[in-house]
Amino acid sequence: MRLATAAEMREIDRKAIQEYGIPGIVLMENAGLQVIRVIQKLLPQVSEKVFTILVGKGNNGGDGLVIARHLFNLGAKVKVLLMADAEEFQGDAKVNLTIWQRLGQPVYPVNQVNGINIVKVALLNTDVLIDAMYGTGFHGTVNEKVARVINLINASQVMVLAVDIPSGLEADSGKAQGPCLRADHTVTFGLPKLGLVLEPGASIAGKLHVVDISLPKELLENKNIPRQLLTRQLISQWFKPRKQDSHKGSYGHVFIVAGSRNMCGAARMAVRGALRSGVGLVTLGVPQSIQPLAAAGSDEAMTKGLPETEAGTLATAAVEPVLEACAFADVLALGPGIGTHPETVEFVLNLLPRLTIPVVLDADALNALAGKTTILEKLQVPVIMTPHPGEMARLSGFSTSEVQEKRLELASTVAKRWHAVVLLKGAKTIIASPEGEILINPTGNPGMATGGSGDVLTGVIASLLAQGFTTFQAAATGAYLHGYAGDMAAQQLSQTSTLAGDIVNSLPAAFIEIEKHC
Repeated sequence: MRLATAAEMREIDRKAIQEYGIPGIVLMENAGLQVIRVIQKLLPQVSEKVFTILVGKGNNGGDGLVIARHLFNLGAKVKVLLMADAEEFQGDAKVNLTIWQRLGQPVYPVNQVNGINIVKVALLNTDVLIDAMYGTGFHGTVNEKVARVINLINASQVMVLAVDIPSGLEADSGKAQGPCLRADHTVTFGLPKLGLVLEPGASIAGKLHVVDISLPKELLENKNIPRQLLTRQLISQWFKPRKQDSHKGSYGHVFIVAGSRNMCGAARMAVRGALRSGVGLVTLGVPQSIQPLAAAGSDEAMTKGLPETEAGTLATAAVEPVLEACAFADVLALGPGIGTHPETVEFVLNLLPRLTIPVVLDADALNALAGKTTILEKLQVPVIMTPHPGEMARLSGFSTSEVQEKRLELASTVAKRWHAVVLLKGAKTIIASPEGEILINPTGNPGMATGGSGDVLTGVIASLLAQGFTTFQAAATGAYLHGYAGDMAAQQLSQTSTLAGDIVNSLPAAFIEIEKHC
């Protein structure tokens, strides 16, 4: 499902109206009807409820007036609060305001002296408040009176349903520069807007409902819109049923180079993630002194002891044995828990240019590249990088706050520069390809912010890559499944109590759900 900016959505609407001949008022009517359908699913007894609808003067307000009319016809009690003078309404919005008035229904102007009191009184007897004040073209901050209205509603206990986008939220950035209405549900039209998927917009929007208003399919699937929302249906297309005559060699061999004296758990988490994601064989390479410990915790994996430093980290001398092992593997996963000892950093920098198999770079393998990312531009193998914001800051030279400020743009830029698929972790993980494709992952929760979670993800991605997924598909599918398993674990155990091992244990259930759609 494509993710649209405000400008892209306006262009879709324009083409639908001007090139396909669909009248704007038909699209407005469809939008209102689809909101009604969502309301009926949420509240089966609509006729017993009281609705207050905040109506702006633009098309978003026109949608709200369509909703008001249909709720009225269904027997609900409806109060329409105008956020602008009736004389300011134009076009299709004006048509629907006229219809509402001809039904003999009153409107209550909020932009008058006692307008705030009208809102206060309405909130005393409202089951659902419908926000149809501002649409996707909003940018900046709302005026003082609207700000007071928004603050009143946010402080109330009334259920809020936003039409297309919550008022005060910017459609492209997902940011609110000032007061913003917090919705329990947002019904958006045609395509999800970028700001409804990125944080904090995703949290502000509540549960997102994407509905069809009869926009032509060709416009909604325009490949010139490079961003997509990851969905279960999309990644299901990349899975292939296992053949009856297959064997362990059919599903690839991952070589994981990870761990150090103080971080053996990171290596074991990566192994468990890989094994639970379907790879045929896993070999774990660790500093030789911790090989017995690593082997004891990984019954299904082979292990290989590697030369180490006095600190128990990988030594530069480990380059040759790692390359020898790579000759028998399909994918290398490098970095979890290897540490940042100077000799270990040198090991990473010496190893990368000599690789002949695809590599997944995580954790300290990424830290080793800080200030030396030009090495990536010279690699001859497919690369997936999985930085968290702090690691991305070290790689890119920006501060962590700057990385978070421009996550989407930065991930896309460095993916092209480094010729790698970049998976930028965090709330709504971003996956960017060197070709400019962008996927945003909706799964996952704050309970996954726990030690070892990223190591599991590395194993999952490497496993999928070894089974024949492209680098972009492996990174995206890994992110989705990892987050989905985390969501399942949190539902069972709570976000507070979820551990990395719980994510691994939930992976089978996540795969079952995906396989149902294959």
